[in-house]
Amino acid sequence: MAEDSVIDQRIRDSVRALRHRNYRIYFFAMLVSFTGTWMQSMAQGWLVYRLTGSAWLLGLVGFVGQVPVFVFAPVGGVLADRHSRHRIVVLTAGLAMTQALVLAILTLSDRVTVGAVLVLAVTLGVVNAIDLPTRQSFLAELVERPDLMNAIALNSSMINVARVLGPALAGVIIGWHGEGLCFLINAISYLAVIAGLVAMRLTGSQEERVAGSALADLKEGFRYVNRTTPVRALLLLVAFVSIFGLSYIVLMPVFAKEILNGGSQSLGILLGAAGIGALGAAVTLAARQHVEGLGRVVAVSVASVGVALILFSFSRSVIVSALLLVPIGFSLMLQMSASNTLLQSLVPDRMRGRVMAFYSMSLMGMVPFGNLFAGAIAARVGAPNTVALGGALCVGAALFFGLRLQSMKDESARSLLAAQESKPDAM
Repeated sequence: MAEDSVIDQRIRDSVRALRHRNYRIYFFAMLVSFTGTWMQSMAQGWLVYRLTGSAWLLGLVGFVGQVPVFVFAPVGGVLADRHSRHRIVVLTAGLAMTQALVLAILTLSDRVTVGAVLVLAVTLGVVNAIDLPTRQSFLAELVERPDLMNAIALNSSMINVARVLGPALAGVIIGWHGEGLCFLINAISYLAVIAGLVAMRLTGSQEERVAGSALADLKEGFRYVNRTTPVRALLLLVAFVSIFGLSYIVLMPVFAKEILNGGSQSLGILLGAAGIGALGAAVTLAARQHVEGLGRVVAVSVASVGVALILFSFSRSVIVSALLLVPIGFSLMLQMSASNTLLQSLVPDRMRGRVMAFYSMSLMGMVPFGNLFAGAIAARVGAPNTVALGGALCVGAALFFGLRLQSMKDESARSLLAAQESKPDAM
């Protein structure tokens, strides 16, 4: 009985953020939406590769769809710190729904072209540049501060449940009725987000602040990140892994079709396997009660990503490749979620939107450069060699970060945590 009670308590602790009504609404609404998002992501890649057969164009579409996050995310961070995050997230959900609907209409009517996909990808990228930092900082308004770490972990869990469901559903739907239906389902899924956001009762949301210069706020954010050693180091590592570690995703259609001799269902299995691993990492992080030692977790996770990517590059079996993608997804998500948790624990509330903007730039904004790199290199030396190179670079980055970890603690992590009235040694 005592053992059962301990297990029950651990389960309750792992989902403690769900006791907040607003977060529950957000969690389940976003689960529906992100499932549609992953369906669209896979279907778009498959559509481009079906139309062109070009690994380079796959990389180009990924580049133009995400590079706006690199350019405009700082603007999104400033907006998130000056205006209602709730209203901004409602607006971006409506715009994303419109983009998905246009893509669905073009595809279902057989009028879609690679040029149209490129334009719509840029459009969604601009919307995401505003949405990502706003949504990340909005979490702090949905839960009490002690539950913020758990909310971040559960958010990652929800995204990765969708990451498993979305590609699996898309693989079946593409084979049945083509890519257009995936885009239409994604458009409809945004209705859940908008309805959920409207249903929230926000009593402690931030006051809108329009006094002062937005440019001055942006400069203040740059200065804060530049002078804060742990924040700067975490953001640089996230950016590096986004370029050289995450770029394997854009080459998945090439692996599925040419290296592993499969089709859209094989692609769904591969992406779903990575999603299962990522979900496991999010659940692991949700069970943690404190942030101590997360810096070491980040270093080990990046090294694990590198080793697993190198092994993946040698596989010529769908089953073996899928099994290797589980630890890849696990380690990538553990690094990204642990870095997010550390950043949100370290930064003051008034800087949260801007720091999350830099996190979005590092995570999503650098991915397009990785996609372009991967597409260009794969066209010359092949997809397997490109993935192996990225893995080797990740191992090197992990070693460099690990060697500097102790000095970062000694120099500034403890003083930062003390300033935020947080006692544990985060790094």
